[in-house]
Amino acid sequence: MSRKSMLLLVLTCFLGGVGAFLGSVLGHAVGETGLYVGGVIGGIIGVFAATKIAVSRKILGQKRFWGATIGGMLGFILAAMIATNNLSSPVVPLLSILLIGLGAVFGAASRHGKSIDQ
Repeated sequence: MSRKSMLLLVLTCFLGGVGAFLGSVLGHAVGETGLYVGGVIGGIIGVFAATKIAVSRKILGQKRFWGATIGGMLGFILAAMIATNNLSSPVVPLLSILLIGLGAVFGAASRHGKSIDQ
């Protein structure tokens, strides 16, 4: 895994997780359903922001933006499903956050070869 791929993974995991946390905190003000909906919306916004930052910092090439964004969002949805079904243990939800970054890296690499900075 290249340095830029690792940076993309860390950035999308961090901002996706922070976005999900903030979204769930804000959504909880409306009720139990708002907690989950807010978390999903916040996480998706976090993934979008992370890939935008990656493009602006030249970690990710402009052509790879949508692949990385969609891959990160799919990884986030998968992580959310795994985390909500395994809330009895704190380890599984924390490890599922890695799926966000892995989805973004695989999504970015799926177009035109393996280098994500093109």
